[in-house]
Amino acid sequence: MSAQEDLDDVGEFAALLRALKERTDRSYGSLARRLAMNTSTLHRYCAGDAVPLDFAPVERFAALCGATAEERLELHRRWLLAVAARKRPRTATAVEEAAPAEEEAGAPAPDPAPDPDPLPRRPWYRHRRVAVGLAAACALLATLGSLSALPDGRRPAADGARTAGPATSGTTEAKAPDRSGTSPTPSDSPTTKRPSATPKSKKEPSPAPSARTTTPAPPSGKNSAVPLTWSADSQAWNLGCGHDYVIAKPPQQVPPPPAPQDAGTWAATQGAVHGGETIVELSVQGRTDTAVVLNALRVRVVGRTAPAPGNAYAMDQGCGGAVTPRSFDVNLDKDRPIARAVAGNDTGVPIPAVRMPYRVSATDPEVLLVTARTVTCDCRWYLELDWSSQGRAGTVRIDDAGRPFRTSGIKGLPRYMYDTTARRWGPYS
Repeated sequence: MSAQEDLDDVGEFAALLRALKERTDRSYGSLARRLAMNTSTLHRYCAGDAVPLDFAPVERFAALCGATAEERLELHRRWLLAVAARKRPRTATAVEEAAPAEEEAGAPAPDPAPDPDPLPRRPWYRHRRVAVGLAAACALLATLGSLSALPDGRRPAADGARTAGPATSGTTEAKAPDRSGTSPTPSDSPTTKRPSATPKSKKEPSPAPSARTTTPAPPSGKNSAVPLTWSADSQAWNLGCGHDYVIAKPPQQVPPPPAPQDAGTWAATQGAVHGGETIVELSVQGRTDTAVVLNALRVRVVGRTAPAPGNAYAMDQGCGGAVTPRSFDVNLDKDRPIARAVAGNDTGVPIPAVRMPYRVSATDPEVLLVTARTVTCDCRWYLELDWSSQGRAGTVRIDDAGRPFRTSGIKGLPRYMYDTTARRWGPYS
Protein backbone atom coordinates (compact mmCIF):
# COMPACT_ATOMS: atom_id res chain seq x y z
CA MET A 1 0.00 0.00 0.00
CA SER A 2 1.35 3.45 -0.94
CA ALA A 3 2.16 6.27 1.45
CA GLN A 4 -0.66 8.29 -0.13
CA GLU A 5 -3.18 5.58 0.74
CA ASP A 6 -1.86 5.53 4.31
CA LEU A 7 -2.33 9.28 4.48
CA ASP A 8 -5.89 8.96 3.18
CA ASP A 9 -6.79 6.44 5.91
CA VAL A 10 -5.49 8.76 8.64
CA GLY A 11 -7.17 11.78 7.05
CA GLU A 12 -10.58 10.06 6.82
CA PHE A 13 -10.40 9.09 10.50
CA ALA A 14 -9.49 12.66 11.49
CA ALA A 15 -12.24 14.10 9.26
CA LEU A 16 -14.87 12.00 11.04
CA LEU A 17 -13.59 13.17 14.42
CA ARG A 18 -13.88 16.79 13.28
CA ALA A 19 -17.37 16.23 11.94
CA LEU A 20 -18.49 14.86 15.32
CA LYS A 21 -16.80 17.73 17.16
CA GLU A 22 -18.60 20.32 15.01
CA ARG A 23 -21.95 19.02 16.25
CA THR A 24 -21.23 20.37 19.69
CA ASP A 25 -20.82 23.96 20.81
CA ARG A 26 -17.76 23.00 22.85
CA SER A 27 -14.18 24.05 22.23
CA TYR A 28 -11.28 21.62 22.06
CA GLY A 29 -10.33 22.64 25.59
CA SER A 30 -13.83 21.99 26.92
CA LEU A 31 -14.04 18.57 25.26
CA ALA A 32 -10.55 17.63 26.43
CA ARG A 33 -11.41 18.40 30.04
CA ARG A 34 -14.50 16.21 29.83
CA LEU A 35 -12.38 13.41 28.36
CA ALA A 36 -9.55 13.83 30.92
CA MET A 37 -7.22 14.49 27.98
CA ASN A 38 -4.70 17.18 27.09
CA THR A 39 -6.12 19.79 24.71
CA SER A 40 -3.19 19.59 22.30
CA THR A 41 -3.52 15.80 22.14
CA LEU A 42 -7.19 15.99 21.14
CA HIS A 43 -6.38 18.66 18.57
CA ARG A 44 -3.68 16.47 16.99
CA TYR A 45 -6.13 13.57 16.71
CA CYS A 46 -8.68 15.77 14.93
CA ALA A 47 -6.02 17.29 12.68
CA GLY A 48 -4.65 13.90 11.59
CA ASP A 49 -1.24 14.56 13.16
CA ALA A 50 -1.58 11.60 15.54
CA VAL A 51 -3.69 8.45 15.95
CA PRO A 52 -4.65 7.08 19.41
CA LEU A 53 -3.39 3.55 20.01
CA ASP A 54 -6.41 2.72 22.17
CA PHE A 55 -10.01 3.05 20.98
CA ALA A 56 -11.34 3.84 24.48
CA PRO A 57 -10.76 7.63 24.28
CA VAL A 58 -12.28 7.64 20.78
CA GLU A 59 -15.36 5.84 22.14
CA ARG A 60 -15.73 8.40 24.94
CA PHE A 61 -15.31 11.23 22.43
CA ALA A 62 -18.02 9.78 20.19
CA ALA A 63 -20.43 9.40 23.12
CA LEU A 64 -19.78 12.99 24.24
CA CYS A 65 -20.52 14.23 20.71
CA GLY A 66 -23.76 12.22 20.48
CA ALA A 67 -22.66 9.76 17.77
CA THR A 68 -25.16 7.07 16.73
CA ALA A 69 -24.42 3.34 16.87
CA GLU A 70 -23.78 3.27 13.12
CA GLU A 71 -21.41 6.21 13.37
CA ARG A 72 -19.48 4.54 16.19
CA LEU A 73 -19.05 1.40 14.07
CA GLU A 74 -17.79 3.49 11.16
CA LEU A 75 -15.49 5.41 13.50
CA HIS A 76 -14.05 2.13 14.81
CA ARG A 77 -13.48 0.86 11.26
CA ARG A 78 -11.67 4.03 10.26
CA TRP A 79 -9.62 3.98 13.46
CA LEU A 80 -8.41 0.44 12.68
CA LEU A 81 -7.36 1.53 9.20
CA ALA A 82 -5.61 4.64 10.55
CA VAL A 83 -3.67 2.67 13.19
CA ALA A 84 -2.63 0.10 10.58
CA ALA A 85 -1.56 2.88 8.22
CA ARG A 86 0.65 4.50 10.83
CA LYS A 87 2.28 1.18 11.77
CA ARG A 88 2.76 -0.04 8.19
CA PRO A 89 6.42 0.02 7.00
CA ARG A 90 7.20 2.62 4.38
CA THR A 91 10.13 3.26 2.08
CA ALA A 92 13.39 4.53 3.54
CA THR A 93 12.63 8.08 2.43
CA ALA A 94 9.11 7.99 3.86
CA VAL A 95 10.33 6.51 7.15
CA GLU A 96 12.94 9.25 7.51
CA GLU A 97 10.32 11.93 6.91
CA ALA A 98 7.73 10.26 9.15
CA ALA A 99 9.95 9.78 12.23
CA PRO A 100 8.23 12.45 14.39
CA ALA A 101 4.76 11.14 13.53
CA GLU A 102 5.77 7.52 14.13
CA GLU A 103 7.06 8.40 17.58
CA GLU A 104 3.68 9.94 18.31
CA ALA A 105 1.44 7.16 16.92
CA GLY A 106 3.71 4.11 17.21
CA ALA A 107 4.51 4.17 20.95
CA PRO A 108 2.43 5.31 23.91
CA ALA A 109 3.51 8.58 25.48
CA PRO A 110 2.07 10.75 28.23
CA ASP A 111 0.38 14.02 27.30
CA PRO A 112 2.87 16.87 27.34
CA ALA A 113 2.85 19.26 30.25
CA PRO A 114 0.88 22.47 29.61
CA ASP A 115 3.02 24.99 27.76
CA PRO A 116 2.23 28.72 27.74
CA ASP A 117 3.06 28.87 24.05
CA PRO A 118 3.02 25.34 22.60
CA LEU A 119 4.44 25.12 19.10
CA PRO A 120 2.26 23.07 16.73
CA ARG A 121 4.01 19.97 15.42
CA ARG A 122 3.94 19.49 11.68
CA PRO A 123 2.81 16.12 10.30
CA TRP A 124 5.47 13.95 8.68
CA TYR A 125 4.22 14.58 5.17
CA ARG A 126 4.83 18.36 5.46
CA HIS A 127 8.51 18.29 6.47
CA ARG A 128 9.88 18.18 2.91
CA ARG A 129 7.74 21.17 1.93
CA VAL A 130 9.14 23.15 4.84
CA ALA A 131 12.72 22.23 3.89
CA VAL A 132 12.18 23.40 0.31
CA GLY A 133 10.68 26.65 1.59
CA LEU A 134 13.68 27.28 3.85
CA ALA A 135 16.08 26.65 0.99
CA ALA A 136 14.21 29.15 -1.20
CA ALA A 137 14.24 31.72 1.60
CA CYS A 138 18.01 31.33 2.08
CA ALA A 139 18.59 31.80 -1.66
CA LEU A 140 16.50 34.97 -1.62
CA LEU A 141 18.44 36.39 1.34
CA ALA A 142 21.73 35.65 -0.40
CA THR A 143 20.53 37.49 -3.52
CA LEU A 144 19.42 40.52 -1.51
CA GLY A 145 22.76 40.54 0.30
CA SER A 146 24.63 40.71 -3.00
CA LEU A 147 22.61 43.82 -3.94
CA SER A 148 23.27 45.67 -0.67
CA ALA A 149 25.89 47.92 -2.29
CA LEU A 150 26.41 49.15 -5.83
CA PRO A 151 29.86 49.35 -7.53
CA ASP A 152 30.03 53.12 -6.98
CA GLY A 153 29.40 52.73 -3.24
CA ARG A 154 25.77 54.01 -3.34
CA ARG A 155 22.99 52.19 -1.51
CA PRO A 156 20.20 50.81 -3.73
CA ALA A 157 16.79 52.50 -3.61
CA ALA A 158 15.14 49.37 -2.22
CA ASP A 159 17.48 49.41 0.76
CA GLY A 160 16.64 53.02 1.52
CA ALA A 161 12.93 52.32 1.33
CA ARG A 162 13.31 49.35 3.66
CA THR A 163 15.14 51.47 6.24
CA ALA A 164 12.56 54.25 6.10
CA GLY A 165 9.62 51.87 6.04
CA PRO A 166 8.80 51.69 9.76
CA ALA A 167 9.06 55.46 10.25
CA THR A 168 6.86 56.14 7.24
CA SER A 169 4.35 53.54 8.40
CA GLY A 170 4.27 55.03 11.86
CA THR A 171 3.57 58.50 10.48
CA THR A 172 0.78 57.20 8.29
CA GLU A 173 -0.85 55.33 11.16
CA ALA A 174 -0.67 58.35 13.43
CA LYS A 175 -2.58 60.50 10.91
CA ALA A 176 -5.10 57.88 9.84
CA PRO A 177 -8.39 57.63 11.76
CA ASP A 178 -8.65 54.77 14.24
CA ARG A 179 -10.93 52.21 12.59
CA SER A 180 -11.96 50.74 15.91
CA GLY A 181 -13.22 54.10 17.17
CA THR A 182 -10.60 54.26 19.92
CA SER A 183 -6.89 54.73 20.31
CA PRO A 184 -4.55 52.64 22.46
CA THR A 185 -3.43 54.07 25.77
CA PRO A 186 0.30 54.64 26.39
CA SER A 187 0.31 51.81 28.96
CA ASP A 188 -0.86 49.23 26.39
CA SER A 189 -4.06 48.85 28.43
CA PRO A 190 -7.07 49.12 26.10
CA THR A 191 -9.52 49.84 28.89
CA THR A 192 -10.97 52.82 27.04
CA LYS A 193 -12.00 50.86 23.94
CA ARG A 194 -15.66 50.71 23.02
CA PRO A 195 -15.96 48.00 20.36
CA SER A 196 -18.83 48.13 17.92
CA ALA A 197 -20.30 45.48 15.67
CA THR A 198 -19.52 47.29 12.38
CA PRO A 199 -18.21 50.73 11.41
CA LYS A 200 -21.16 53.12 11.11
CA SER A 201 -21.54 56.70 9.96
CA LYS A 202 -22.66 59.35 12.39
CA LYS A 203 -26.02 59.68 10.64
CA GLU A 204 -27.05 56.06 11.27
CA PRO A 205 -29.05 55.27 14.42
CA SER A 206 -27.32 53.50 17.27
CA PRO A 207 -27.70 49.71 17.30
CA ALA A 208 -30.57 48.17 19.20
CA PRO A 209 -29.77 46.51 22.53
CA SER A 210 -30.51 43.22 20.80
CA ALA A 211 -27.45 43.45 18.55
CA ARG A 212 -24.57 41.02 18.98
CA THR A 213 -21.48 42.97 19.99
CA THR A 214 -18.11 42.00 18.53
CA THR A 215 -14.57 43.30 18.71
CA PRO A 216 -13.26 45.01 15.59
CA ALA A 217 -10.24 43.66 13.74
CA PRO A 218 -7.02 45.30 14.98
CA PRO A 219 -5.23 47.75 12.68
CA SER A 220 -2.31 46.01 11.00
CA GLY A 221 1.16 46.82 12.27
CA LYS A 222 0.11 47.94 15.76
CA ASN A 223 1.80 46.02 18.54
CA SER A 224 -0.62 47.53 21.04
CA ALA A 225 -3.63 45.70 19.57
CA VAL A 226 -5.59 43.57 22.02
CA PRO A 227 -4.46 39.93 21.51
CA LEU A 228 -7.97 38.54 21.89
CA THR A 229 -11.33 38.95 20.20
CA TRP A 230 -14.81 38.56 21.68
CA SER A 231 -18.49 38.68 20.88
CA ALA A 232 -21.42 39.10 23.27
CA ASP A 233 -25.04 38.04 22.73
CA SER A 234 -27.28 39.71 25.30
CA GLN A 235 -30.47 38.02 24.08
CA ALA A 236 -29.79 34.49 25.35
CA TRP A 237 -32.72 32.78 27.12
CA ASN A 238 -32.59 30.43 30.08
CA LEU A 239 -32.12 26.92 28.64
CA GLY A 240 -33.06 28.41 25.28
CA CYS A 241 -36.73 28.95 26.15
CA GLY A 242 -37.28 30.92 29.37
CA HIS A 243 -37.11 34.70 29.60
CA ASP A 244 -39.14 37.77 30.62
CA TYR A 245 -39.34 41.21 29.04
CA VAL A 246 -40.78 44.39 30.52
CA ILE A 247 -42.87 46.27 27.93
CA ALA A 248 -44.88 49.43 28.52
CA LYS A 249 -47.82 48.25 26.39
CA PRO A 250 -51.10 46.44 27.11
CA PRO A 251 -51.32 42.77 26.06
CA GLN A 252 -53.52 43.59 23.05
CA GLN A 253 -50.67 45.58 21.49
CA VAL A 254 -47.90 43.04 22.05
CA PRO A 255 -47.24 40.48 19.28
CA PRO A 256 -46.75 36.76 20.04
CA PRO A 257 -43.40 35.63 21.48
CA PRO A 258 -40.66 35.30 18.86
CA ALA A 259 -38.43 32.35 18.14
CA PRO A 260 -35.29 32.62 20.30
CA GLN A 261 -33.13 33.53 17.31
CA ASP A 262 -35.44 36.49 16.55
CA ALA A 263 -35.55 37.78 20.12
CA GLY A 264 -33.28 40.75 19.43
CA THR A 265 -35.41 42.20 16.64
CA TRP A 266 -38.64 41.51 18.51
CA ALA A 267 -37.39 43.20 21.70
CA ALA A 268 -36.11 46.24 19.81
CA THR A 269 -39.42 46.84 18.03
CA GLN A 270 -41.34 46.61 21.31
CA GLY A 271 -38.97 48.76 23.35
CA ALA A 272 -38.53 45.76 25.65
CA VAL A 273 -36.23 45.64 28.66
CA HIS A 274 -34.84 42.43 30.12
CA GLY A 275 -37.11 41.48 33.03
CA GLY A 276 -35.56 40.08 36.17
CA GLU A 277 -32.40 38.77 34.50
CA THR A 278 -30.10 39.24 31.52
CA ILE A 279 -28.14 36.29 30.14
CA VAL A 280 -25.03 37.19 28.14
CA GLU A 281 -23.18 34.59 26.07
CA LEU A 282 -19.60 35.84 25.89
CA SER A 283 -17.33 34.14 23.32
CA VAL A 284 -13.61 34.81 23.83
CA GLN A 285 -10.82 33.73 21.48
CA GLY A 286 -7.16 34.62 20.98
CA ARG A 287 -6.11 36.20 17.70
CA THR A 288 -3.12 33.82 17.32
CA ASP A 289 -1.93 30.50 18.72
CA THR A 290 -0.19 32.39 21.53
CA ALA A 291 -2.01 31.85 24.81
CA VAL A 292 -3.91 34.77 26.34
CA VAL A 293 -4.65 34.51 30.05
CA LEU A 294 -8.04 35.76 31.24
CA ASN A 295 -7.30 36.93 34.77
CA ALA A 296 -10.62 38.28 36.04
CA LEU A 297 -14.19 39.12 35.04
CA ARG A 298 -15.68 42.12 36.85
CA VAL A 299 -19.05 43.88 36.88
CA ARG A 300 -19.54 47.66 36.72
CA VAL A 301 -22.99 49.09 37.53
CA VAL A 302 -23.24 52.57 35.99
CA GLY A 303 -26.86 53.37 36.78
CA ARG A 304 -29.64 52.38 39.20
CA THR A 305 -33.22 53.66 39.11
CA ALA A 306 -36.61 52.31 40.14
CA PRO A 307 -37.77 49.27 38.13
CA ALA A 308 -39.16 50.16 34.70
CA PRO A 309 -42.98 50.47 34.54
CA GLY A 310 -45.08 48.24 32.33
CA ASN A 311 -46.02 44.57 32.17
CA ALA A 312 -43.85 41.47 32.31
CA TYR A 313 -44.26 39.16 29.32
CA ALA A 314 -42.96 35.59 29.67
CA MET A 315 -41.54 33.97 26.56
CA ASP A 316 -42.35 30.43 27.72
CA GLN A 317 -44.84 28.33 29.64
CA GLY A 318 -42.16 26.68 31.73
CA CYS A 319 -39.22 24.75 30.36
CA GLY A 320 -36.38 22.63 31.62
CA GLY A 321 -33.60 20.38 30.47
CA ALA A 322 -31.12 17.76 31.51
CA VAL A 323 -28.16 20.10 31.05
CA THR A 324 -27.56 23.17 33.20
CA PRO A 325 -24.53 25.03 31.82
CA ARG A 326 -21.90 26.45 34.12
CA SER A 327 -22.01 30.22 34.32
CA PHE A 328 -21.10 33.38 36.18
CA ASP A 329 -23.90 34.60 38.45
CA VAL A 330 -24.25 38.32 39.18
CA ASN A 331 -26.55 39.91 41.80
CA LEU A 332 -27.05 43.45 40.56
CA ASP A 333 -28.81 44.44 43.79
CA LYS A 334 -25.53 44.25 45.70
CA ASP A 335 -23.63 47.48 46.31
CA ARG A 336 -20.58 45.90 44.68
CA PRO A 337 -21.78 43.03 42.53
CA ILE A 338 -19.26 40.37 41.55
CA ALA A 339 -19.26 37.69 38.85
CA ARG A 340 -19.41 34.46 40.88
CA ALA A 341 -18.47 31.24 39.08
CA VAL A 342 -21.23 28.61 39.36
CA ALA A 343 -20.87 24.92 38.45
CA GLY A 344 -23.21 23.28 35.93
CA ASN A 345 -24.75 19.82 35.57
CA ASP A 346 -24.94 17.45 32.61
CA THR A 347 -27.55 14.71 33.27
CA GLY A 348 -26.24 14.21 36.79
CA VAL A 349 -22.55 14.74 36.00
CA PRO A 350 -21.19 17.97 37.54
CA ILE A 351 -19.61 20.49 35.18
CA PRO A 352 -16.84 22.31 37.10
CA ALA A 353 -17.20 26.06 37.39
CA VAL A 354 -14.87 28.29 35.36
CA ARG A 355 -11.92 29.27 37.49
CA MET A 356 -9.86 32.32 36.70
CA PRO A 357 -7.18 32.65 35.47
CA TYR A 358 -8.22 30.92 32.24
CA ARG A 359 -6.34 30.47 28.96
CA VAL A 360 -7.63 30.96 25.41
CA SER A 361 -6.02 31.07 21.98
CA ALA A 362 -7.05 31.05 18.33
CA THR A 363 -7.39 27.25 18.43
CA ASP A 364 -8.91 27.05 21.91
CA PRO A 365 -11.77 29.56 22.32
CA GLU A 366 -14.17 29.61 25.25
CA VAL A 367 -17.80 30.61 25.81
CA LEU A 368 -18.56 32.26 29.15
CA LEU A 369 -22.18 32.51 30.26
CA VAL A 370 -23.06 35.45 32.52
CA THR A 371 -26.46 35.64 34.25
CA ALA A 372 -27.20 38.99 35.92
CA ARG A 373 -30.29 39.29 38.12
CA THR A 374 -32.14 42.08 39.90
CA VAL A 375 -35.32 42.53 41.93
CA THR A 376 -35.12 46.11 43.13
CA CYS A 377 -33.74 48.26 40.31
CA ASP A 378 -33.58 49.16 36.66
CA CYS A 379 -29.83 48.57 36.39
CA ARG A 380 -27.39 49.54 33.67
CA TRP A 381 -24.12 47.65 33.74
CA TYR A 382 -21.23 46.24 31.75
CA LEU A 383 -18.39 43.74 32.20
CA GLU A 384 -14.63 44.19 32.36
CA LEU A 385 -12.34 41.35 31.29
CA ASP A 386 -8.71 41.52 32.44
CA TRP A 387 -6.15 39.78 30.21
CA SER A 388 -2.38 39.26 30.03
CA SER A 389 -0.10 37.83 27.35
CA GLN A 390 3.65 37.87 26.69
CA GLY A 391 4.41 40.49 29.32
CA ARG A 392 1.49 42.75 28.37
CA ALA A 393 -1.78 43.27 30.22
CA GLY A 394 -4.99 45.15 29.72
CA THR A 395 -8.75 45.27 30.16
CA VAL A 396 -11.52 45.09 27.59
CA ARG A 397 -15.01 46.42 28.22
CA ILE A 398 -17.84 44.04 27.34
CA ASP A 399 -21.07 45.93 26.67
CA ASP A 400 -24.18 45.89 24.47
CA ALA A 401 -23.12 47.41 21.15
CA GLY A 402 -21.42 50.36 22.84
CA ARG A 403 -24.08 50.82 25.53
CA PRO A 404 -24.45 49.24 28.99
CA PHE A 405 -26.56 46.13 29.39
CA ARG A 406 -29.94 46.85 31.00
CA THR A 407 -31.90 44.68 33.44
CA SER A 408 -35.05 45.67 35.35
CA GLY A 409 -36.86 43.93 38.22
CA ILE A 410 -40.38 42.59 37.63
CA LYS A 411 -41.55 42.13 41.23
CA GLY A 412 -45.12 43.47 41.55
CA LEU A 413 -45.66 43.90 37.81
CA PRO A 414 -48.59 42.21 36.01
CA ARG A 415 -47.16 39.14 34.28
CA TYR A 416 -48.53 37.54 31.14
CA MET A 417 -47.92 34.39 29.11
CA TYR A 418 -49.06 33.62 25.58
CA ASP A 419 -51.94 31.17 25.09
CA THR A 420 -51.14 29.38 21.82
CA THR A 421 -54.67 27.94 21.60
CA ALA A 422 -56.51 31.24 22.01
CA ARG A 423 -53.68 33.12 20.29
CA ARG A 424 -53.55 35.90 22.85
CA TRP A 425 -51.75 36.97 26.02
CA GLY A 426 -53.31 35.94 29.31
CA PRO A 427 -52.43 36.17 33.03
CA TYR A 428 -49.44 34.02 33.97
CA SER A 429 -50.52 30.99 36.00
